[in-house]
Amino acid sequence: MKLSDKLSSLPKSPGVYLFKDRAGKIIYIGKAKVLRNRVRSYFQKGEDGRYQFSRLVAAIADFDIIATDSELEALLLESNLIKQNAPRYNVNLRDDKSYPYLRVTPELYPRIFLTRKIVRDGSKYYGPYTDVKALKELIRTLKAVVKIRNCNRAIAPEDAAHKKYRPCLNYHIGRCAGACAGLITPEDYARNVKYFVDLVQGRNQEVIAYLRGQMDKASEEERFEDAAGWRDRLRRVETLGQRQKVETVDLVNRDVIALALEDDDGCAAIFQIRSGRIVGKSHFYLDHVFEKPVEEVLEAFLKEYYSRTESFPEEIFLPQEIEASAVIAEWLEKLAGHRVIIEIPKIGEKARLVRLAGHNAELMLGELRLQKAKKEFVPHALKSLQRDLRLPKLPRRIECFDVSNIQGRDAVASLVCFQDAKPLKKQYRRFKIRTVEGADDFAMMGEVIQRRYQRAQQDKAPLPDLLLVDGGKGQLNRAVEVLTGLGLQKIPAAGLAKRLEEVFLPGFPDPQNIPKNSSSLKLLCQVRDEAHRFAVGYHRTLRKKRTFLGELDAIPGVGASRKKALLRHFGSLKKIKEADAASIASAPGISEKLAAQIFTTLRPQS
Repeated sequence: MKLSDKLSSLPKSPGVYLFKDRAGKIIYIGKAKVLRNRVRSYFQKGEDGRYQFSRLVAAIADFDIIATDSELEALLLESNLIKQNAPRYNVNLRDDKSYPYLRVTPELYPRIFLTRKIVRDGSKYYGPYTDVKALKELIRTLKAVVKIRNCNRAIAPEDAAHKKYRPCLNYHIGRCAGACAGLITPEDYARNVKYFVDLVQGRNQEVIAYLRGQMDKASEEERFEDAAGWRDRLRRVETLGQRQKVETVDLVNRDVIALALEDDDGCAAIFQIRSGRIVGKSHFYLDHVFEKPVEEVLEAFLKEYYSRTESFPEEIFLPQEIEASAVIAEWLEKLAGHRVIIEIPKIGEKARLVRLAGHNAELMLGELRLQKAKKEFVPHALKSLQRDLRLPKLPRRIECFDVSNIQGRDAVASLVCFQDAKPLKKQYRRFKIRTVEGADDFAMMGEVIQRRYQRAQQDKAPLPDLLLVDGGKGQLNRAVEVLTGLGLQKIPAAGLAKRLEEVFLPGFPDPQNIPKNSSSLKLLCQVRDEAHRFAVGYHRTLRKKRTFLGELDAIPGVGASRKKALLRHFGSLKKIKEADAASIASAPGISEKLAAQIFTTLRPQS
């Protein structure tokens, strides 16, 4: 069915749409309250003004829709489909598999540990977390406070009843309750697990009350050693609570979320406030956010994050409104089992928290950009080159052409590519001149540049930040003429003449005044010399082959078929020349008389 027919038959119901490219690959997935209106809006005349949006629309070759009964069903379906297909133009939570969760196993005496793998066996998961180092330290402390076991023993009811295992050292130093030896009931251990989870999530009041009660009871019964142990554990829990700064006077559990976006990178920061305290600060990096509105990125992050966590607040603070806030709140209510309110604070303490989260998001995004800058270190020579040639952007990709021939014979050309001032040899290319007769270097340069960038346009291959030609004003003018004819006049071009290492730019009759010791000129010379080496090497190979085959052609009785037979038999031209008459005669179709003639003709004279 044609695209226009599909558009005209779209339903007015809620649902999900899946845009596909010419290869049938899903490139974008979205949801809509009214499918007909949303999908048709992508194909209306007029520019959206966003480069990425126009690229998406240009790439759409087909689409599918899935109608749903409600907008909530559409949201859930969209979230699942995005996870399965990871479309190119959807916002993506980067490296989500690297974020660990806290897992509580469904055993008689549950184990608690960090994991990056979700196993659907009845375990409960809390997270995801990004500050792994701090979380590990917290787990180590809390396990000692509420005495959660560290071992991996599978403890069956009969094992505990018959005390199958002997308690380990952790029990004897007061860090474990001895579950493996049946020294604590499953009910008491389950209470400890609950207290552990409460402490991780910042709910420490009930734990403090329990520990104080146990301390007072032991003291009244004159078990002063036990009372001291309960006192120490109580102090540790109270210290944990004091580390958190009280941000609000109410005790509502809430998440405060903010974004920072730059180019195609984004960062979402979350403050988890429980019982009036910030108990967790997490950040998540996002991909594919280029030119996307903040509300669209926010909505995508909310769906991604809350589909992976087990911790749901009563309130969520956002920096701005999102279109699907009511649907997302309804979805979160179903997941959490209680009402979830989405708010956009404008003034006061709540708005300050959102601004603080936004500041943290900007700081973390700055760290990401710094890390990428270190990985993508740019040599100083490129910055100098941009300055000296007044280029619009850093010339990270430089392509250089050179022509090699002797009076028009065996004419060839080379293309070398440098990426970040280093040779990118897999991008090297060599050309035989096809259309130029005679020694016309300008025309040869024009031919190879035409062939190169016509092909690049067809294949949508990357274009250079700087095109360099080996030669002066003549070669450069021809290169600029070809680029203009291809509509690529925005590609900066330069010529480097061999004699005095002079650099020419389009529109300037005289060479540029670049110091000879400049790192930019040294880089240009390095690129030009590499192009020259590559071209000359290819030219010599063709000339040598032509010269030697010409010697065979001069021998009466050696035609095309016998030349092929000789090459097939000996493997190379050099070995034919080194062979004696008897060896040559062993080749198919070569008589002893002809072999002697070949040997006499090719044998070097002493």
